[in-house]
Amino acid sequence: MGMDNLEISKGKQAQRHNILAARALGETIRTTLGPKGMDKMIVGSDGIVTITNDGATILAAMDIPHPTAKMIAESAKTQESEVGDGTTTVVVLASELLKRAEELLDQGMHPTVIIKGYKLATKKAAEVLNNLAKGFKDKNKVMRDIAITAMTGKGVEEDKEVFAKICVEASLATETKRKNIKIIPIPGGAISDSSLITGVVLEKIPVRESMPRIIKNARIALINSPIEPKETDVESKITISSPEQMERFVMAEESMLNNLIERILASGANCIFCEKGIDDAAQHSFESAGVMALRRVRHADMKLLEKSTGAKIVTDIMGIKKEDTGRSKEVKIDEETTIVKGDGPVATILLRGGTNQVILEVERAIEDALGDIAAVIEVGKVLGGAGSPEIELNKQITDYAARVKGKEQLAVLAYAKAMEIIPVTLAENAGLDPIDVLAKLKNAHGKDKYAGIDVEIGEVVNTLTKGIVEPLKVKTQAVSSALEVATMILRIDDIIVNEQKRSQEVPFG
Repeated sequence: MGMDNLEISKGKQAQRHNILAARALGETIRTTLGPKGMDKMIVGSDGIVTITNDGATILAAMDIPHPTAKMIAESAKTQESEVGDGTTTVVVLASELLKRAEELLDQGMHPTVIIKGYKLATKKAAEVLNNLAKGFKDKNKVMRDIAITAMTGKGVEEDKEVFAKICVEASLATETKRKNIKIIPIPGGAISDSSLITGVVLEKIPVRESMPRIIKNARIALINSPIEPKETDVESKITISSPEQMERFVMAEESMLNNLIERILASGANCIFCEKGIDDAAQHSFESAGVMALRRVRHADMKLLEKSTGAKIVTDIMGIKKEDTGRSKEVKIDEETTIVKGDGPVATILLRGGTNQVILEVERAIEDALGDIAAVIEVGKVLGGAGSPEIELNKQITDYAARVKGKEQLAVLAYAKAMEIIPVTLAENAGLDPIDVLAKLKNAHGKDKYAGIDVEIGEVVNTLTKGIVEPLKVKTQAVSSALEVATMILRIDDIIVNEQKRSQEVPFG
């Protein structure tokens, strides 16, 4: 690679490019924050339209050409996978930290000093948040409040009570293990028709129409190998030279299959879930025996059925025993689904709604609520929402800055100032005057550390008594993710672009 086809942006110019890209992304995402946030309409290259205000979804769907903006999007995805919510906050904070850093760079401060100051401030922020966080006695109330706060402004306004109840019940039923909760979107009906089932719902029905539609006190068998005659190995060649031989061969296959069927029925199972195929003859035998059988069940569903019914997944059918089967109070067919009620820690949320877009947005809101509930139960502490922790961070980190020696002090102050972006954005998105809201909040924080802005009424309220709460873990993770992004970008002082690729990939301003 010769030096002729390289383009190098150095020093300030490189930082300008990067900070500009980060701020542009921040501005795009910022308008979706909070209860009054707006939605984005994303048209995919395949023409599929997504309407959402969920930060993680927007970032995943945006085709981001700029490498720096891509890095921010990646770190926001980490936030989503770690705690399940708070992606918008990460992007907005990172973008604001960079904006404030740019002012310091313009004054001639070195990026290393800014990074050092930001790190000191983030350490202090974690301490402030931990001291601010409150434990709680009434677990169910906190879970409900957390769910409602997470879903506010996510397109489920009228039904958020219904969904909060579903999210809390699902979390309680599964001991807040998010992976044990399955969500199935079913278009049709009203959003409020959504329901929760303790157990597993499969998006498939038995192999034959005339199999039972409902089995009470079912015995469940989970089978991970085909209920079909065993295929002969590819290597072995069978030469059949007479009709008798053919008949013997067919009979051998049949008796092999009959053995499998007998073994399964002998285990007492009357409801069979098979991950592979089920031969026609086997389907017929099960049908005659009044057994319900489903084939090609997804592996993830098999694992959930195992947890829910206590059955063991069996690979060797000839070795199946009574102890391998599980129990279900009821297995029934409902439209195009099979509902398996279980006692284990597994739940399925059935989402209804007029159109696909509506249901998918409800699903995203529920995902956030479930993530937040899990985060709050794991750590056992909550913070106020509505911009209250950020104002407290601004206040306490500003005080702390006075004790920091050297130029880093300016970076710590810039960090404190950057925290204001969250309440300012919440106010702007609700059509309130951000300067007025900031002044009111700062004034209130002299007396009440949990004062936040209730954007519904445009007034300052105590977030804890109002039930506007967030998990401590989501906030601490968001603050550390935002720092990571900002330092990563401030450290870059040269951008080297390979010219041949540049024309397609990197549209620098």
